[in-house]
Amino acid sequence: MTVDEIEKELLGLDPRSRAELALKLLSSLEELSDSENELLWAEEGARRHNELVEGKASSRPIEEVVRNLRASLK
Repeated sequence: MTVDEIEKELLGLDPRSRAELALKLLSSLEELSDSENELLWAEEGARRHNELVEGKASSRPIEEVVRNLRASLK
């Protein structure tokens, strides 16, 4: 079974079951070693970089992000 197939099946669960599963999955990430965490972040960084290069994502200056966040909290 592929990740996409698993995702499709799990999204068909009722909201309570999805929430319980999400909590279990998130908790499992806390058990990763430092090297596993580093590898996951490196992979995520590479994925995001590729999206930028391919034009599938855009970037914004951190100052703009912080300004918008502060405005939304007021």
